[in-house]
Amino acid sequence: MRVKNEFSGFKLDLPDCDIYYYPDYLNQHMADDFFGYFLKSDLWQQDDIRIFGTTYAQPRLTALFGNNGKSYSYSGIEMKPHPFDRKLQQLKQALDELAKVNFTSCLMNLYRDGKDSNGWHADDEKELGINPVIASVSLGQERIFHLRHKKRKELKKRIVLEHGSLLLMSGVTQHHWVHQIPKSKKPMNPRINLTFRVIK
Repeated sequence: MRVKNEFSGFKLDLPDCDIYYYPDYLNQHMADDFFGYFLKSDLWQQDDIRIFGTTYAQPRLTALFGNNGKSYSYSGIEMKPHPFDRKLQQLKQALDELAKVNFTSCLMNLYRDGKDSNGWHADDEKELGINPVIASVSLGQERIFHLRHKKRKELKKRIVLEHGSLLLMSGVTQHHWVHQIPKSKKPMNPRINLTFRVIK
């Protein structure tokens, strides 16, 4: 099975960023296959996260994979990577070619239902470098993705991240924008998000 190298995508018409969205990056069969495979993983973990001095159970499950042994730290959490397996390596090679980047790591998130979320943040940890490239593949339940400019609060964007889609963020995006996956009161099935990045 190979990730296709021809697909449609578009750049978001927003200032101070380079964000592309590819709604059909993976075809239905491949998206279903990857989703079922990663959902059954026994490597998912739930860490405690510290926000403004208070500790909470992180409202999603996570797993970190990498090929250079580098850990990843955010919000008081330090994650140690598992080695890439065949499935992740397959995706990585295709994304490397598209983004012209040699991704070293993949942080996976499992949103079990609408109660699971990811609050406002930028992917600007020092391990990611100055202008990080983040390739985010969505599998399973569609979820709303919000973007908000850090200084110009009137600048906002709402995207529905579809099953098999790819969101590619690069350039100065993380300097000027924050993003989130909000909670939902609607019934939601599981969603898996694979975020490929370079940890230096």
